[in-house]
Amino acid sequence: MRDILLPSVTRRRGGVRAAVAAATALLAALATSVAAQEARADAPAATTRSGAEPSGPTAGARWSDTAHGFASLAGGTTGGAGGKVVTVTDQAALKAYAGAPEPYIIRVEGTIEVEPFGSEIDVTSDKTIVGIGTTGEIVHGELRLGPGTSNVIIRNLTIRDSYVEGDWDGKTSDFDAIQMDTVDRVWIDHNRLTRMGDGLIDLRKDSRYVTVSYNRFENHNKALGIGWTSNVKTQVTIDHNWFDGTKQRNPSADNCAYAHLYNNYLSAQVDDGDPVWTYGNYARGRTRMVIENSYYDGIQHPYQADATAELVQRGSVLKGTTGRHDTWGAAFDPRAFYAYRLDPASAVPALVTRFSGPQKTIGTNTTLDVPADYSTVQAAVDAVPAGNATEITIRLAPGTYREKVRVGRDRHHVTLLGTGRSRSDTLVVHDTPAGAPKPGGGTQGSWGSATVLVEGNDFTARNLTFSNDFDEAAVEIAGEQALAVKTTGDRLVFDDTAFLGNQDTLMVDTPQLTTRSRVYVHDSFVEGDVDFIYGRATAVIEDSVIKALSRGSDSNNGYITAASTWAGNPYGILISRSKIVSDAPAGSFHLGRPWHPGGEPRAVGQVLVRDTELPAAVKASPWTDMSGFSWRDARFAEYRNTGPGALLTPDRPQMTAPQAATHTTAHYLAGDDGWAPQRSR
Repeated sequence: MRDILLPSVTRRRGGVRAAVAAATALLAALATSVAAQEARADAPAATTRSGAEPSGPTAGARWSDTAHGFASLAGGTTGGAGGKVVTVTDQAALKAYAGAPEPYIIRVEGTIEVEPFGSEIDVTSDKTIVGIGTTGEIVHGELRLGPGTSNVIIRNLTIRDSYVEGDWDGKTSDFDAIQMDTVDRVWIDHNRLTRMGDGLIDLRKDSRYVTVSYNRFENHNKALGIGWTSNVKTQVTIDHNWFDGTKQRNPSADNCAYAHLYNNYLSAQVDDGDPVWTYGNYARGRTRMVIENSYYDGIQHPYQADATAELVQRGSVLKGTTGRHDTWGAAFDPRAFYAYRLDPASAVPALVTRFSGPQKTIGTNTTLDVPADYSTVQAAVDAVPAGNATEITIRLAPGTYREKVRVGRDRHHVTLLGTGRSRSDTLVVHDTPAGAPKPGGGTQGSWGSATVLVEGNDFTARNLTFSNDFDEAAVEIAGEQALAVKTTGDRLVFDDTAFLGNQDTLMVDTPQLTTRSRVYVHDSFVEGDVDFIYGRATAVIEDSVIKALSRGSDSNNGYITAASTWAGNPYGILISRSKIVSDAPAGSFHLGRPWHPGGEPRAVGQVLVRDTELPAAVKASPWTDMSGFSWRDARFAEYRNTGPGALLTPDRPQMTAPQAATHTTAHYLAGDDGWAPQRSR
């Protein structure tokens, strides 16, 4: 903001990490100091946390979003990590992205009917193909991974119905669901595969480092075949799959170096009177197979082995099984390769029937990791597809990211999540002031100075620190405003977040004057001196610490707020159940002043500070004029504040209880969409 109206003073900012550490201590004090107020506050009481717990897209589910078993070896299977995220709804887009040379995370939404019937979709290296919730289907077509393909994830899809009536053995219509030849590092997880032309999965020709987990193989003759080679190279993990209404190859494993099968459920085996080629698990050739804690219900030949193979079985449940139950040889020790958790065999039917196949929570929140997948935060944001409608979480490893981040107006449902133990562990910082020149002429202004700019809707930041560390004491420049964060999007949440700066630290704005955008800041820390919480958005700062920094003046060190709320919007900035602290002298800080950008008369600021502890630094007359506009014409008020700065004077409008009852967090954030982020606390 252009209006400063302060004496010329010098103050060099302290280290940002020290500031955040101090904020953490202040939050602990806040929890005690506002306890009595919380007991009587209008909104539900919230808890103050010292740090967020990182959670993946399937937090609370029993599976992981990281490949396990043999697919976790040889560098791991990460699929399209590091590439752009795209959403496909038709065959042409799926084919283009799946076959591209670059890495992609390909989200399949809705049913894609493949033409001609039985056609292949070629999948190249470094791809993730994942169904969004339970909607993603590929019908009448096959995913094919050709020789040399590496690092592919296929998850949460239904692949179905390329079966040709009368071709039970798949001799004339070789339309598999997934076919792989000489591939490595592949994870096939949580898919439903049914009624295809030949095999549901054909894993062939020396493919290595493969895991097949939590899939449903249904209503088919040949479920999962492995081999088609005389070499003994394949290493495969097969766990928590449901083979339901299948006849053979559950799996058939030919010449596998290591085949580890555990916690699989075989039920409702097809009974066509075939005494030989109706079976469960089969170790063929020179395969070494280990079976653990699986469940066989009414299965003919539940596990069998050629004389040249080795098969170890332990801990499984056999219910009504007949025929061969072969075990011989030592096979191998799976734990020599990777760690894993065995579920009790008795629990397998309930677990597998519930958790196998497509899940509604998979694919709805894509996770991108910085710096593991993307070298910068902006690169990860750029990977978010335009018009994105599902959750994308960008997880930031602890460290300092010196860059500007722009979440554009067409990038929605993005979460930035620090994965450190506390928010001070992960810092996004830059040092641009508003007065810095722009390439091509002019100055940066608020848009260009902001370290982080959020224009998209439904954004969340958690367990992070945002800073603009421009040193106003060391650089003489017209336009010292230096934003840590500027927002214009709607339904934004900042939880357990720190905002560090001096002038104009946090700008909560809207795309235009009459548009309403809502921002919820919870359990956070904001510091600054001049107008450091400002703008025309509807913003709630709750259960937080606000630090008013001294600029060395005995009389006027700055202004906490500068609202420019549209006159037609009854709700501007609410500071609730928080604590304001300051290192400024007593009586030297204002609570706020009314900002009229460009002299706009319809910008009539609204600020309420309620149920908040105020320091002695707050002036007895805490509101003041700005640019010729009187604070008395704005909508400034207090309610039930405490502390040495909470004086009752004629220049301090106080809300009545009935008025305050309509100025709660819920009132500020409510809209026709029913948004109420505070209820999730």
